[in-house]
This record gives sequence, C-alpha cells and structure tokens, in this order.
Amino acid sequence: MTEIATPPSPQTTQEAAGDPPAATPSPGTTPVLEAKGLVKRFGHVVGLAGVDLALSRGEVLAVIGDNGSGKSTLIKCLSGALRPDRGTIMLEGNPVTFRSPLDSRLAGIETVYQTFAVVPALDIASNMFLGREERIGGPLGLLLRKLDTRGMRKRARAQLSKLGITTVQDITQRLETLSGGQRQAVAVARAAAFGTKVMILDEPTASLGVRESTQVLGLIKELRSQGMPVILISHNMPQVFAVADRIHIQRLGRCAGVVSPATTSMEDAVAIMTGAKRLDAQAP
Repeated sequence: MTEIATPPSPQTTQEAAGDPPAATPSPGTTPVLEAKGLVKRFGHVVGLAGVDLALSRGEVLAVIGDNGSGKSTLIKCLSGALRPDRGTIMLEGNPVTFRSPLDSRLAGIETVYQTFAVVPALDIASNMFLGREERIGGPLGLLLRKLDTRGMRKRARAQLSKLGITTVQDITQRLETLSGGQRQAVAVARAAAFGTKVMILDEPTASLGVRESTQVLGLIKELRSQGMPVILISHNMPQVFAVADRIHIQRLGRCAGVVSPATTSMEDAVAIMTGAKRLDAQAP
C-alpha cells in the first residue's frame, strides 16, 4: 500500500551543484508521475544525486544514459524496487512511498523488463494473469479455489485486440512456441491490462531483432494514443528518437538535461550523455 511521505527540506544536491532543472510538462497540468530531488547512495557510491523527473499523461518519456549514470537506480526507485534516501515521489500530485514493487503495482504503476518476465510453459492467458488469477464465483471458487479459466482467456484476448496485437492467433498457445517479439508483446499487454496510471519499459527491445523491435515500438505508440504515460529506458538511440516525446538524460547520477527530439539531434543527445556537451538551455 502507498503512504504519505514527508517532502525533504534540504536543497537537493542537483540544485546546489547548479545543474539545469528538469524540463516539466506544460504549465497548469499536474504530472502523472513526478520525482523531486531523489537521492540514493550505496555506501560511498552515489547512485542518484538529487534527480528530478516529470511524466505527463499520454507522453512517452525516454530515459537514456551511459552505464553507471543512475538510470536503472532511478527507475528502481520509481517502481518500488529501491527506496530513495531522500526526495519525493508524487503520483497524480500526491506524495507516495513505495516499500516494494507490489506497492507500486497496487498504485497503478507496471514495469516490463527486458528479461521476459514470463513463464514459457504456461499459455498466453495464464501469463497475462500470472499472480492475479481470477476465481469463479460461488462455492467452487471460494472453497475449492477453482480458476475462471474461460473468463481470463476472454479478457486476455480482448486486451491483445485492444492493443492491436494480431500476430498471436491462439490465446491457449504456450509462450515457448512464440517468438521473442510476441513474448514481449504479451508482457506489455499484461502490464497495460493492470497498469492504470504509468507504464515503465526497461530496455524492452534489447534482445529482439529488427522486426520484433518494430512490433514493440508500435505497441508503445498505441499505448500513447490511448493516453497511457510511458517511461522508456533504452540504449537504442534511433528507437528513442522514433517514439519519445521528451528525453531525460542521466549522467553520473544527475539529470544532465531533458530535451525534445524535435529540437535536439541524436548526436547532441549522445554528446550530453557522455559529457562532451553541456546543456545550458532546456528544451520544453
């Protein structure tokens, strides 16, 4: 369950260091998910040094950065896998604290990882309702815990259809018979079915081929068209520029800037990420 967190009073490390403030959504709109001054240390190693982030409804926000930049730590804090040492996380304008990934899921935040968090021996519907199995009504469901297999398959089929996933024909197919792209599509569909507020995709195309990656990118665009805010973590710059509305750049535990693909080139984004260029003026 989520609980109210007390906002930190000290000035964040990022602000004190004079780093550029993170770009925010349009004035007058409340971000769906917002982080302010997140700090996370691992002993003497600083994972996050006062990072800000804002995600609007119907937006794809890409998070890029080199290894050790803090992007994974940032996402783990937002998804409940880690608890920040300082800072505030706000969901729809309300401060929240996630003690575990279950807390973030209950709050409406779903995360899809690159490692195919599915069970190959189970069918598509069973994977989509994994850990959320539904039982039939009456004594059979209450006492014998009989699963509503027919109902879950019907709802799984409807969810795949809603996202335009047409490559999967049989909802009773075991995942081990599907391609990598189809398996990832099932994982995304599962997250979309239960993620009511935010979707976090962590390197969703890292182990996929060109054709399968295109399919997953199409799903991301479809989620955006349905108003679902998406955070995309990726090393693939062409894919980032193909789907992102804004790009949050991490460097050495700090936010080096937030840019727009419409006004920033791929080369400039990489230069900011590696420290070869400093972003003095933020893109809206």
